[in-house]
Amino acid sequence: MPKQKTNSGAKKRFKLTGSGKIKRAHAYKSHILTKKSTKRKRGLTHMGLVHEADMGNVKRMLGIGK
Repeated sequence: MPKQKTNSGAKKRFKLTGSGKIKRAHAYKSHILTKKSTKRKRGLTHMGLVHEADMGNVKRMLGIGK
């Protein structure tokens, strides 16, 4: 049986925390920043957590057991 492959895009975008949650970066911080307020850009800098509803899909992409 072939080996299970990790999704290449997912392994670059997500990190596992010590408690088993999955960290993610916020979107909309890469370009067209002039029209966004400083407060908004600063908020997008911080890491967030993957929502529980999406956790199964992300874990499957990363090859992590449920």
